[in-house]
Amino acid sequence: MSQSPRSRSQGGITSRTGERSRSRPGDLPAEGIPADAEAMRAARRRWASGVTVVTTSQPAENGPHFRGATVSAFQPLSLDPPLVAVALETGGALADMVETTRICAISVLDRAHASSADRFAGLAPPPNARFDGIPYALAESGTGCPILTGALAWFDCRVREIVPAGDHRLFLCDVIRLGLGDDTDDPLLNYEGAYRRIEG
Repeated sequence: MSQSPRSRSQGGITSRTGERSRSRPGDLPAEGIPADAEAMRAARRRWASGVTVVTTSQPAENGPHFRGATVSAFQPLSLDPPLVAVALETGGALADMVETTRICAISVLDRAHASSADRFAGLAPPPNARFDGIPYALAESGTGCPILTGALAWFDCRVREIVPAGDHRLFLCDVIRLGLGDDTDDPLLNYEGAYRRIEG
C-alpha cells in the first residue's frame, strides 16, 4: 500500500479535507485487513467526533507564550473526580509544551469556529505566540490558559498523568474549572476529514 499523507493536526482534523477513505475488497467484518498506519488512519476518519482546540500557556520575558492545536482525540472520563483525557502527537510542539507546563485548556467548538479550527490545524495561517486575531479569554481563576471566545464548553485542566500511546501521548487531566457557553445546537463535527453538522 502507498503511504498516504499524515494529518498536520494534533490528533484530529486532517489536511486532506473532503477526500473520503475508500472501501477496499476484503473489508468484511470476519476478514478485515492488516491494521497498518494507512488502514488505521482511514478507519479513524469514519469515527464522527466533536472538534476542540487544546491550548497551553508558558511564561516568557515579553508576556505569556501561548500554543494550541485542533484536536478531536478528546474524551471526558470521570464525573467524580472530574477527569478528561486528550491525545497529542508525540514530538509535537503542543505535546512537549503541555508536558512541561502541566496545564491545558480544552475549548469545544461551534461551527462558527471553523476558520479558527483550520488555523490551529495548520490549514490556514497558524496563530502566533500571542494568538493575534484569535478571540479568546484567559482562564484567570485557574491555569491562565487561553479559552476560545464562544466555545460551547471549556475545561481548564492540570495534567495528572502522561501515558505513552504509540505515536501519541495520552494526557489524563484533572478539571479544575469549566464553563458552558451558549447552546447553539450547532457543534463543529469532524467526519472523513471534513466538517459536518447535526441534521434537524
